[in-house]
Formats: sequence, C-alpha cells, structure tokens
Amino acid sequence: MVDSALEQFVRARLPPPPARVLEVGAGSGDLARLLGDLGYEVVAIDPSGEGDVLPVALLEIDAPAGSFDAAVAVVSLHHVEPLEDSCRRLAEVMRPGGTLVVDEFDVERFDEAAAEWLLEQWRAVGRDGAHEPGEMVYGIRSHLHPVRVIAEALDPWFDLGPVVRGSYLHRWHLSEEFKPAEEALISEGRLPEIGARIVGTRRI
Repeated sequence: MVDSALEQFVRARLPPPPARVLEVGAGSGDLARLLGDLGYEVVAIDPSGEGDVLPVALLEIDAPAGSFDAAVAVVSLHHVEPLEDSCRRLAEVMRPGGTLVVDEFDVERFDEAAAEWLLEQWRAVGRDGAHEPGEMVYGIRSHLHPVRVIAEALDPWFDLGPVVRGSYLHRWHLSEEFKPAEEALISEGRLPEIGARIVGTRRI
C-alpha cells in the first residue's frame, strides 16, 4: 500500500499521463501499479523484482537514450551501487527536460533518539525491536548513502531543487497513524526530520 502523502507528492510532480515513467527500486510494484492505473506508461525495476517489476539494477537497464519522460526513486537510491555510474545511466535514459522525483530518508540524520523512538513503536505493534539504538544507527550509516552523497551523484546531470525535509519514521514498518506523534516530537526538537525529498530536471 502506498502512503497517501507520498502518492500526492509523486503525482503532483510528474508530467501528465500518458508520460513514460521509470520507477527505480520499485519493490513490490505498488506505486508502479497505481501510476499505471492513472494512465502512465511505467517501467518498474528492482534487483529483486518479481512479476511486473523487472529484476534489473539501474546500471543494467536496457533502454535507448531519452526513453523516459520522468523517473521516480522512492527510498531506493541510498542502496544503489555503484552510485555515480548508476546516476549517470539514469540520466542517459531520461529525455532532456525530464522530471526526477526522489523520496528518501537521510541516514546522516538518523540518530539514537530516532532509533530509540522507532524501536519503541515496533515493540508496541509486536514487531522485533530487540536492537540497541546505537548499533542500529551505526549499521544504517555504515552501508547506506546519505542524501548529501546522492545529490552529489545526481548533480552532474540534473538541476536539483532544494532538499525538503520532513517526517519519515512512521513509514518504516509502521503506518500513517504514527505520523502525528512523530511530527509533534519533531516540532518539539526531540526527533530529527529524516525524510528528504528532491525534485530535479534532466539538463538539456
């Protein structure tokens, strides 16, 4: 199921259907199916993809230059390796002037307070929360790309807008009902904004 705020964010920034859209790191394909139902022509890729999601890494996508009017990457670019070459390939398959929509969580902002709150909510809903916050933070930061690095890898080929910060933890194996509590703690300065969104345009 696609988070309603995420759906609104993506739909508001894509060109109108029937634009051809590449979804990078599509997971189970929920967002790709939603966009397809709206009239978009969607190609969804994910290294572990099944069904309608092609089991292809971004660097290995087989598509002519300028094939896509837009691309969407939801919580996926932080995993991509090699990052710089993959971002170059992403730029190659997008048409000049095409729209890039990125939704991420910023590992540099994921701290022990965020980990502790997240683990507490996981335990409350019966999910395994038997981690130490410090170990969780170290594990996340040691193998995922921060938003700063992702933006640097995209910058040679895309004109990027500002990074828009916001809540994210409620989307991490929780649900939207946890969003108000997270945002209240953010407003009190007790939790960081680890959500990050960027919209870019493929340079002409």
